[in-house]
Amino acid sequence: MSAQILLPDAVDRAGAVLAGGGLVAFPTETVYGLGADALSGDAVGRIFRAKGRPADNPLIVHLADAGDLGRVAGAVPSLARRLAAEHWPGPLTLVLEAHPDVPSVTTGGLRTVAVRVPDHPVARALITAAGVPVAAPSANRSGRPSPTTAAHVLADLGDAVDVVVDGGACRVGVESTVVDARGGTPVVLREGSVTREMLGLRDGGPAGELEASPGTRYRHYAPTCDVVVADATALHDVVTRHLRAGARVGLVASTRRPVPDGAESVARFGDAAELASLLYRALRDAEDAGVDVLVVEAVDETDVGRAVMDRLRRAAAG
Repeated sequence: MSAQILLPDAVDRAGAVLAGGGLVAFPTETVYGLGADALSGDAVGRIFRAKGRPADNPLIVHLADAGDLGRVAGAVPSLARRLAAEHWPGPLTLVLEAHPDVPSVTTGGLRTVAVRVPDHPVARALITAAGVPVAAPSANRSGRPSPTTAAHVLADLGDAVDVVVDGGACRVGVESTVVDARGGTPVVLREGSVTREMLGLRDGGPAGELEASPGTRYRHYAPTCDVVVADATALHDVVTRHLRAGARVGLVASTRRPVPDGAESVARFGDAAELASLLYRALRDAEDAGVDVLVVEAVDETDVGRAVMDRLRRAAAG
């Protein structure tokens, strides 16, 4: 049976599915999430089976309002309260001590829980309608590029999902920044569009334990074609080398760069933020086009560029 597609004005029906233990894919400002009742071990177990996700990879719990944080966090230190006030709703996930009511399947067996309030009206309306905190990793098969449209969800998960709420394309395009907020200083565990500069970290900041963060320890974001990341100065030579080897080559590059003869332009971007918004779609478009190698121009590792380069390295390694 295929997933039921609902428009955003049907969130009450989708919320009832979540409350009843079902799986609902829904839009956020970052990527589409695959949601289940975060407090139901059985419901959350369906997420892992649908995605083929390793059981020790924790999930992010989504709330409709920061006032609900006490339902899933055992303690909320002053740093967490400050970051929530400054960045929620938004693409920032806080790692905190888990509340005893949160099952271990949701936390990946850890004593911490990852939590955020999404900045998407459909997502918050859905969580409110469900009446429960919603655990939701990206709505794709594990290891695949994250979905930024409802069509991407269906292509990867099909009838493994009960309902897909189609809210159009996601605005940000890369997953949330993950910060350990249990101490006195933010510890960035995963880069995202809430940057280190926005968090008040002038240098690299302290190192954290990556196992506390969703989406940092396993193969991620990899399309079926090879991904090669190249600096602007080497871009033409890299493309040419693969063309001469007989490969069909796709290119994701700045609008300032000419497309070498023989290469296929998959996507063009003006800056790192625009590349972030289109990156996962471009990875999927490249494999749909049947290219053998996708060459992507590197961006400066400042601000959101850090998140973009993190995702590109993972895609290339995959």
